[in-house]
Amino acid sequence: MLKALMRKASQIAGDPVLRRWLLLRLARLTPGEPRFSPHLPPSLARDWNGLGGEPPDAAFPPLPEGPPRGRLTLRLPGTTVELEPGAEAELIGRAFADGETQLGLHRFAWVPLMKPGDDPRWVGAVWAAWRRRHGTPDSSWAWHPYTAAERAITLLTFARRFGLPGPAADTLAVLAAHAPAIAARLEYFGEHHTSNHLFNNGRGLYLLGLGLGLPAATETGARLVLAEMERIFRPSGILREGSSHYHLLLTRSLASLWLAATSHRRPEAATFEAALGRAVAVLPHLVLPGRFALVGDISPDCPPSHLACLLPGGDRRSGWMDILVPDDRARLAALLDQTAAAAESPVADGWLRADFGDWSGLWHADPDGWSQMPGHGHQDCGGFELHFEREPVFVDCGRGSYALAGEADADVSAVAHNGLSLDGADPYPPNRPYYAPAFRASVAASARLERLDDGVALAWRDRISRRWRFCGRRLEIADRVEGRGDHTVIRRLHTTCRVEPVAGGVRLTAPGGRRFTVTADGGGPVVHLATCWTAYGEGTPASRIEFTVTAALPWGGTIIVEAD
Repeated sequence: MLKALMRKASQIAGDPVLRRWLLLRLARLTPGEPRFSPHLPPSLARDWNGLGGEPPDAAFPPLPEGPPRGRLTLRLPGTTVELEPGAEAELIGRAFADGETQLGLHRFAWVPLMKPGDDPRWVGAVWAAWRRRHGTPDSSWAWHPYTAAERAITLLTFARRFGLPGPAADTLAVLAAHAPAIAARLEYFGEHHTSNHLFNNGRGLYLLGLGLGLPAATETGARLVLAEMERIFRPSGILREGSSHYHLLLTRSLASLWLAATSHRRPEAATFEAALGRAVAVLPHLVLPGRFALVGDISPDCPPSHLACLLPGGDRRSGWMDILVPDDRARLAALLDQTAAAAESPVADGWLRADFGDWSGLWHADPDGWSQMPGHGHQDCGGFELHFEREPVFVDCGRGSYALAGEADADVSAVAHNGLSLDGADPYPPNRPYYAPAFRASVAASARLERLDDGVALAWRDRISRRWRFCGRRLEIADRVEGRGDHTVIRRLHTTCRVEPVAGGVRLTAPGGRRFTVTADGGGPVVHLATCWTAYGEGTPASRIEFTVTAALPWGGTIIVEAD
């Protein structure tokens, strides 16, 4: 209790916007958080009385019996584990330092990541050990609703392709018990605290219901998913939470719903297909010539590379699609290829994808300016990733782990992004779920991102603007800050190229040999070591280039990038 109070006091002391909100709230000049009933979302509130146990009515081919052959490498969030036959109970009882690693084990998230030559009987062996230790639903992390949904979906998908781990009656009973366990703790905590987890709760109920013949679970899942799709995706089809990897992950989730609904001739299949089509149409615009840009958080659920099969030109027989049965894989591949070919306009709703000659870029600035709450976005207003031909020149570094919460993590802050900071501050204050839209607007104006004939323009908080102007091999990044008094302006760029100092700037050398010179008015930069994260807990070396100047406002300055 004392630690919690001290943490709250420190939070208030260090956040003037929070102090202002508290004063306004005490004076009843800004609303408090709307009332809500935890675990009871509005889509169910009228007539839903929870889920009771439903007996499963399903048949799967059996997984071959016997001990698994050879050792297994489990790829878990942030680490890998080598498993010898007979060590399954020890694995299930193991404690990991990172909670996401532990959850990945309980979710059986390693199953879709198995190598083609791995013995499928490993799944049966680990499932038997897990069932002995955790087979009865309880309130532990092993039965957290999101984790339970992911585990059930993964095992049902695996069973359709490779067979159901036995004994069949016991496995079916434990899987069926997942439905009431998920429904009892639906992750609804009011509009301001509910993330994409509620959508996944519904997805778990829906796929469990269809896969095991549980009508009540199916109908409950359908109601949840249909409502949540409207809430978590923006009109353009992009996930509102500010993360390109999470958009890719939720596109996969929509695909699983559409495939199941189509196979079972469900009435909501057409609605799922339309939502999936919008999400898929976004994907071509998140792919740059050198890589899929990882903006915002990187999910521990699976590596981005595992979902590359969903991207334009991706191998439809690899990654997540490899675990699908052939008919589902063919049906999804056709939709992906058809939708990607028809995609025309860049993404909207705060995302801008544009090409200028040999330069290709992706820019992000949430229309509200503030990072979505809850969400997986960062303090990256005006953050961008830029490639020249097929070489990434400036990259978004993503986020390496969830060890620190939200904006407490440096990977979330402006320090880890390609942008401009005034006096070391993030572009927008820390967001709070209880701030009303009118309060946010009174504190900081929204961001305006637009494409121009020769580049991109951004303005935020009515005092800072940036313009990217492309001319052949040359890029100019012109900044303007309005105001009074002396202030410190920091402009940051992140790169995985080799960095060498030159007069007034640095020279970047890309892996392919292409070189770029980066200079700025106001003196040369300081270069720091950084990490560009490629998956949860996995990254490659990078460099952060900082140009810092202290000047009287109003101020203007330009960074010049030239490709040799």
